[in-house]
Amino acid sequence: MSDSNTTIFTNPSTFILRGIPGLETAHVWISIPFCAMYIIAILGNITILFIVKTEPSLHEPMYYFLCMLAVIDLVLSTSVLPKMLSIFWFNSRAINFSACLTQMFFIHCVSSTESGIFVAMAFDRYVAICDPLRHSTILTNTMVVKTGLAMMFRGSVLVMPYPILASLRPYCRTNIIPHIYCEHMAVVKLACADVTISNYYGLSVLLGVHGLDVIFIAMSYTLILRAIFRLPMKDARLKTFGTCSSHLCAIVTFYIPMIFTSLMHRFGHSVALPFHIFFANIYLLVPPMLNPVIYGVRTKQIRDRLLWLLSLKRT
Repeated sequence: MSDSNTTIFTNPSTFILRGIPGLETAHVWISIPFCAMYIIAILGNITILFIVKTEPSLHEPMYYFLCMLAVIDLVLSTSVLPKMLSIFWFNSRAINFSACLTQMFFIHCVSSTESGIFVAMAFDRYVAICDPLRHSTILTNTMVVKTGLAMMFRGSVLVMPYPILASLRPYCRTNIIPHIYCEHMAVVKLACADVTISNYYGLSVLLGVHGLDVIFIAMSYTLILRAIFRLPMKDARLKTFGTCSSHLCAIVTFYIPMIFTSLMHRFGHSVALPFHIFFANIYLLVPPMLNPVIYGVRTKQIRDRLLWLLSLKRT
């Protein structure tokens, strides 16, 4: 891989993922917690899907959205972890140019879709608490499916320019990506052309999609909290708020790392690269791992069904 300024890869056949620069000798040890998180994410989300499918009482909008979230988390973690582990275990750093752009698309598209599903879940809780008599007529099964498809379509359309713009750039000096996966800005920064459009478009998607989603979620929960505090009994307030607590925990674990790592790519030039990459992996691995744990522990219907299944296996 030449670092010469005269070498231009107008469309390089491969990129080289460097992994975690400066910590190459510790890659095997670093892979252990990453692999454990991936296994927990796979088992946890598959368990959520199985429980909701086999328990008729869970065939409600809230749990359908939860199933969508589980599928999204499976896709998000699987789009990154296999290649990441091949880097750590087998030093297999090369990734085809097209495969790199495909990975970029899936990471950002799925992230945008997950953000939209969180908005839909917030709206579901708003209707269930603030207008319960109309919940079944507003959030029908058809509406739930249409909402999920709309969020997927939104993510696909808005993220498609990422790989398209990246594929049109000439790449010079090197095709080594100082990262562990094909993150949008990590790839774009290798181009020797002006990447202002890609930079500003990515920032506008971050603010216009995730930023607006956070605002909609905040508005929903402002109305929900106002309705909860109007309840006369303290026990009723706690029980009603308990139905929202798992969703709020999942939102926090998703948005904080995602927004932080996106802004750090653009403005965190003084942040050490290994720390940046670790945080980027937290954004992709921790939410898929924690979401099934959060909903499994804090949602009584799922917890009871899981305990029942475990008791059957012991007998």
